[in-house]
Amino acid sequence: MSQVEELKVKLSSQEVELNLRSQDTEALLTKIGLQTEKVSQKRRTADAEEQRVAAIQAEVFLKQRDCETDLAKAEPALEAATAALDTLNKVNLTELKTFPNPLPAVSNVTAAVMVLLAPHGRPPKDRSWRAARAFMGKVDDFLQALVTYNKEHIPETCLNVVREEYLSNPEFHPDFVRTKSFAAAGLCAWTINIVRYYEVYCDVAPKRQALSQANTDLDAATGKLLAIRKKLHDLDANLRGLTAQFEKAAAEKVRCQEEVSRTNHTIELANRLVKGLESEHVRWTEAVQQFEAQQKTLCGDVLLTAAFVSYVGYFTLPYRQELLQASWIPFIKAQKARQAICYVPIPLTDGLDPILMLTDDATLAAWNNEGLPSDRMSTENAAILANCERWPLLIDPQQQGIKWVRNHFGPDLKVVKLGQKGYLVTIEHALAAGETVLIENLEETVDPVLDPLLGRNTIKRGRYIRIGDKECEYHSGFQLLLHTKLANPHFPPELQAQTTLINFTVTRGSLEEQLLGEVVTHERPDLEVLKSELTAQQNHFKIELKFLEDELLTRLSAAEGSFLGDTALVEKLENTKRTAANIHSKVDEAKENETKINEARELYRPAAERASLLYFIICDLSNINPMYQFSLKTFNTVFHKAIGRAERAEEVTERVHNLMEAVTYSVFLYTSQGLFERDKLTFLSQTAFQILLMRGSIDAQELDFLLRFPVDCSRGSPVQFLSPQAWGAIKTISTLEEFRGLDRDIEGSAKRWKKLVDSECPEKERFPRTGKTRAPCRSS
Repeated sequence: MSQVEELKVKLSSQEVELNLRSQDTEALLTKIGLQTEKVSQKRRTADAEEQRVAAIQAEVFLKQRDCETDLAKAEPALEAATAALDTLNKVNLTELKTFPNPLPAVSNVTAAVMVLLAPHGRPPKDRSWRAARAFMGKVDDFLQALVTYNKEHIPETCLNVVREEYLSNPEFHPDFVRTKSFAAAGLCAWTINIVRYYEVYCDVAPKRQALSQANTDLDAATGKLLAIRKKLHDLDANLRGLTAQFEKAAAEKVRCQEEVSRTNHTIELANRLVKGLESEHVRWTEAVQQFEAQQKTLCGDVLLTAAFVSYVGYFTLPYRQELLQASWIPFIKAQKARQAICYVPIPLTDGLDPILMLTDDATLAAWNNEGLPSDRMSTENAAILANCERWPLLIDPQQQGIKWVRNHFGPDLKVVKLGQKGYLVTIEHALAAGETVLIENLEETVDPVLDPLLGRNTIKRGRYIRIGDKECEYHSGFQLLLHTKLANPHFPPELQAQTTLINFTVTRGSLEEQLLGEVVTHERPDLEVLKSELTAQQNHFKIELKFLEDELLTRLSAAEGSFLGDTALVEKLENTKRTAANIHSKVDEAKENETKINEARELYRPAAERASLLYFIICDLSNINPMYQFSLKTFNTVFHKAIGRAERAEEVTERVHNLMEAVTYSVFLYTSQGLFERDKLTFLSQTAFQILLMRGSIDAQELDFLLRFPVDCSRGSPVQFLSPQAWGAIKTISTLEEFRGLDRDIEGSAKRWKKLVDSECPEKERFPRTGKTRAPCRSS
């Protein structure tokens, strides 16, 4: 507490300094506000001017593009005129001059050229051929005049004369003139295209003037903008100076504030830390007591769990439970271990679940998300696979185990088959890189070349394993998984000793649980979603709580000096408390919801029971003919289609009845398609008997008698209407409870029983002994 008092005195002096710094900061802030307003006004002016310049620039761009587009239209005419000049030379022009009296088509061309080339824009009055020949006196000068002709400034009078008197003449065309004179055709083409170019150029002239004016406006606006920006730059420089002073003063103020805040925070943390550790002390004390209790039974718990991992994997769930409860646990409790000078029983936790020793809820949830069925046997198999020291060998005829394995190890899993090309190379690379390899679809024997790997027969100080004639580096992270689809394999003893057998064969109970989940997901997806969300949430909270607790203890153990300034420590402590309280409330809510979910799920269990029963009935058909093999994957497809086609109903019980009927019918149709005609009646009968047996409508012993029909032929028949074989059957069935004394009754009431035997419908007759109609199976 003395440290807290010292902190309070320090806080008082810090608050005085903070007030002084605050006054200096406020004064500078006022100056900055005024200067900022000036800068803002000038910046708004600059922004407006900049927008105006941008608008002018856009206008200039559009006008310039418009002009260029229009001028581009005149380019073909100019090119055509140039091309026409290229056809003219001194020779053909000289030849043209030699014409004594050319046709009008030729003289018109030379007249038009004379008009265009007329000096001062005055068309000559004399445009005769004699005048034209004189005009073309020097051919070189004439050609040069054509080339350098100012095509952008044609006098209007000359243009009108050419248009009205010559271009309007249909014979004024290069193709027509070419038939008279090649040189005249070139002059004709030049005249036409020069006029065309000038006409387009004249159309563009207003636009060019507008463009020039826009450029002038742009220059003026740009100059104004530059002036405004210079003024703005000066104002900004002044503002930056004030801002730098303010930032310095503000930094001093912030420093003082931070010192005050840190002191306040430290005082607050001290109070929170003391309060938080008070409640944590209770929980930690309880945890220590729990750990001490677990420590006392650790020896027996580990012994039982190790035996569980090593030996129960091959057995089905009932045998596993029997091994644990009826054999191993009593055996361990009966043993005594030497302690000091006496022998004491091996301590063992009551009701120990090996799964809790091997994994945790978060890991189980992750496995289920990866496709592992949620039933008990599948969970045990996954725990054994994750913890066994020997290579796991999965007995997995329904492919459920390998599906989970592929999802669990992901894309890094290397999958090979014995005998496939390059499988040894894959194993060798994985062995050196520490990767996981799955050898699938094993038969009952394994390639002898893998014996050193299966037995982990390392050489050279445990760093290498010989595979064939090659020594391969052995990485400690390498994992090998073996898989077979054989339902009842007979592996050699040495292979069983080198591996941990894990039976992933689906059982009737586990399949029933899986199918129940599928039915509920289809019928009440809200329940399954709620259950999944609650489970994921609980796992998340448990993981988070464990992480926070470990981190808190680590910080406490590693802390040096005073705890008062350790904000993270106090926050972790409070997070731990909040999370623990949240977890407890969520657990209570989950228990209540789980009860409701389980009650709703149980309503659909009859449908799952019926489907599971049907699957194992069709699996047993392989006893009739080995060809009759049905995969669980295909069965699931039939099952899902059946529940999708089942008739809807308002009542759950009626809906479940419809599901059972739909599943039964669908499985019957699917299975019958793959059976020989002679075996269909057997399948149908077995289905009917097993359904009745599951309902409790018939007795198992009576059904066994009906199917096996045992006969006691040691005595002859005392009545004439029954053969010795029939009387032997009567003697055997008389040993059953429901038929006890039947043989004596038949002997004593022979006439009445003979009437029953001779009846055409004996199953509808009343029995002489009881006077009542028996159950159908017993009447049979």
